[in-house]
Amino acid sequence: MFGLSLIAASLALLLSIPKPVLAQLDRTGWTVNNSDSAQGSNPSNNVLDGNNKTIWHTQWTPSTALLPHNITIDMKTVQSIGALTYLPRQDGQSNGNIGKYAVDLSNDGQGWIKSVASGKWADNRDLKTTSFEAQTARFVRLRALTEAGNRGNWTSVAEINVFPSPPPVDTSKGKWSIPFDTPLVAAAGAVLPTGQVLLWSAQYADHFRGTGNTETAICDPSTKTVSDLSLANTEHDMFCPGISLDANGKPVVTGGNDAPKASIYNVNEGRWSKAPDMKIPRGYQSQTTLSNGNIFTIGGSWSGDYTGTRDGELFNETGWYKLPGCPVSPMLTQDRDTSSGQNFRRDNHGWLFGWRDASVFQAGPSKAMNWYRTTNGTGKQFPAGLRSTDADAMNGNAIMYDAVAGKILTVGGAPNYENKTGVNYVTTATTNAFVITIDQPNTTVKTDPVSPMESPRAFHNSVVLPDGSVLVTGGMKFPKPFKDDQSALAPELWTPSDTNPKFKTMNPMTVPRNYHSIALLLPDATVLNAGGGLCQDLPCENNHFDAEIFSPPYLFQPDGSLAVRPNIISVSAPEVTVGRNLTVKTDGPVEELSLVRFSAATHSVNTDQRRVPLQWRAVGVENDYTVTVPADAGVVIPGYWMLFAVSEGGVPSLAKTVQIRTS
Repeated sequence: MFGLSLIAASLALLLSIPKPVLAQLDRTGWTVNNSDSAQGSNPSNNVLDGNNKTIWHTQWTPSTALLPHNITIDMKTVQSIGALTYLPRQDGQSNGNIGKYAVDLSNDGQGWIKSVASGKWADNRDLKTTSFEAQTARFVRLRALTEAGNRGNWTSVAEINVFPSPPPVDTSKGKWSIPFDTPLVAAAGAVLPTGQVLLWSAQYADHFRGTGNTETAICDPSTKTVSDLSLANTEHDMFCPGISLDANGKPVVTGGNDAPKASIYNVNEGRWSKAPDMKIPRGYQSQTTLSNGNIFTIGGSWSGDYTGTRDGELFNETGWYKLPGCPVSPMLTQDRDTSSGQNFRRDNHGWLFGWRDASVFQAGPSKAMNWYRTTNGTGKQFPAGLRSTDADAMNGNAIMYDAVAGKILTVGGAPNYENKTGVNYVTTATTNAFVITIDQPNTTVKTDPVSPMESPRAFHNSVVLPDGSVLVTGGMKFPKPFKDDQSALAPELWTPSDTNPKFKTMNPMTVPRNYHSIALLLPDATVLNAGGGLCQDLPCENNHFDAEIFSPPYLFQPDGSLAVRPNIISVSAPEVTVGRNLTVKTDGPVEELSLVRFSAATHSVNTDQRRVPLQWRAVGVENDYTVTVPADAGVVIPGYWMLFAVSEGGVPSLAKTVQIRTS
């Protein structure tokens, strides 16, 4: 049964469900109860024959049956189910590939629960999976709403399989949502002040060979829905860029495939616009927003025809300016891949933090750390010391979990960008973890080792949570772009308030998240994970057109039920100047109030996120609190922030959005 073995192998690769792997339901005796049409030589029962060379195809002659189409499978008995797989035709043709779809369930074939799953599948031959909350059903109906390539009114299917619902999980280790479809591989993303998430890939949704524009989409995490693709026509392919959110919450995206270009997303208008070109073309650079609202970028030798080094430059309201006193050379790693130039891999993905007096702290990935001053016209660099015993940690993470105390956690990474074949070295990710403490700019910083992670990781993502914990998701032991081998599926949670804090293993994700994946904190204190894959030339064997959301343990009671959240009833103003107070009213006593900045991520880098624990005091009215925003804009970088209240039991509220200004 070649078709069945292909499906099983493909599903195991796609889902990477930890053992024991859930097996597809036995289809013995199943029948196709109904389909709206079929071409004589391609009957509907082919979807159950275990042969991926046969297909069901809707009628095209003597007349064409019009979309939408549907096919109903009778499993003969009521079963608890949680996923469906659709294998498109494998004969080299694409006619009839399903685009938008919906799955309906029924116990009797008469009354239907409609759209337990819906979305849009990519136009390729890859096995497609859609998951849904556990349901009991006998009949499963797949509705094809569009043809993926807009070639006509056809639908074709090679095989359909149904999978049982997964067992309950231990919520003390968090809980993952059912994965939901995205119309692109989300290699980059930004949380907008609206709470929506802007996602983008490259000129194409499924690979990156191209220039001139970018496929984007808007995700609404509250409904787990994603808009159709929208093409950003700014003459800028924003693949492999630098990203940061400006003081008005706008994503500023620079370089990448179109290395000199820059684009800005206008949140209110819902569209991209051109920004002035950079002075130095870049790709794989890093950038960060500063205490004065300017934006600093450095590095990025992956793309761009440029003979010099990618030293720092600065963006303000009038354009870009070179900072020759901010050289990239002190922050280079010793990556052994110089096949495309000495610094091709050495100046990538800097761990940058805007800090006091418009300074920048560079925490990695090189083991040598540095300060950059940006305010004297030409810039200046100062050494900050070595990151303790850590080696170069390319594609690792750095997270400012307490900006008031200047605390930064660094995790994982590898001495070289990738574990290349045909070379005389092996690159392995580490489990290393360190806490860096920064204070005054231009000084040597303090670095302390902490207990390591359980799993070695590179290409992972890390997110600071409202209570100061850090969630580390995804990554792999041997960093290999576009692969999912030896993926770390189980996230780890590090809580600095614990005595002798150690990384705790959480429940595993469904889909591997490695190279070109993202993770972002959402205003409901959950974490969005998406993307992974997006190779240069099709076919890309590990493209992940989906996202899933992690609910940390703090959102659950010991019995697995949802914890009761505190509620922020009101905030005295939607915006505040640094050093000023806000009055916050809640529906009950709280233990902590904190700010977490809205953020953007790509290539394991997120220079926006930081957490600020707030000083607060109760005022005359019960459950009214006065909170003081730190006076230093280097601690509280201007922009949009999520304000959280955390209960005495450690449960965070839904966030209120506050814009912090410098004046």
